[in-house]
Amino acid sequence: MITAIIIDDEAKGRLALREKLLSYCPQVKVVAEAANGQEALLLIQHHKPQLIFLDIEMPKMNGFEMLNELPEKDFHIIFTTAYDQYAIKAIKYAAFDYLLKPIDIQELQEAISNVETRENNQTKKQVELLQQNMLHPKKQLNKLAIPTLEGLLFFDINDIIHLEANSNYTNIYFTNKTKITASKTLKEFEELLPEDIFFRTHHSHLINLNYIKRYIKGDGGQIELQNGSYVDVARRKKEEFLKAIGY
Repeated sequence: MITAIIIDDEAKGRLALREKLLSYCPQVKVVAEAANGQEALLLIQHHKPQLIFLDIEMPKMNGFEMLNELPEKDFHIIFTTAYDQYAIKAIKYAAFDYLLKPIDIQELQEAISNVETRENNQTKKQVELLQQNMLHPKKQLNKLAIPTLEGLLFFDINDIIHLEANSNYTNIYFTNKTKITASKTLKEFEELLPEDIFFRTHHSHLINLNYIKRYIKGDGGQIELQNGSYVDVARRKKEEFLKAIGY
């Protein structure tokens, strides 16, 4: 059984989530609800839940500010939010789950499934990364938490040279010549990483444009990267790629 607290300033939102959990996620037990950040701080310290559902936009103290007040963050977090593209991207960069209101049942079940399989000993580092990325809303996000089979690893996106599809996983190659296997698809990374820096040259490859050493002409062509790797350019991507590098 997963003990949980729902934190949301809207009573209807709390009720809707509680009923969906009761009907579709019986492994979750809601032990308390809070209507604001101050209430939530007291309830978290008292109940020590394994999971909190945290609304981002709340009056007086928003969800991010509330987290900042907690000395210990030894619980899972699922954010709930109305549509806010920048906040959602920052949440994704920190590898947190989030649910858009009104909450979809299947997405709720998937988020709970993630909680059941994930360690929560890195929540503090995730929150620090999230807050760092939220400091300057107009600035390019650059710190990324990458889920692997061993847990979350934290990187600067500027250190990524090349991403390569590996079935439902992705091999990621870094400037220090290390390689990791992430438990996300290449498509998920393509959607997450900034398109002015990362380009999908081929169904199997996503490259950092800053690390191109040379382009070799051909049917689609081939790219030599600064780490010595060669990556194909699909014929259908050639024109778009040449435009991206200003050729």
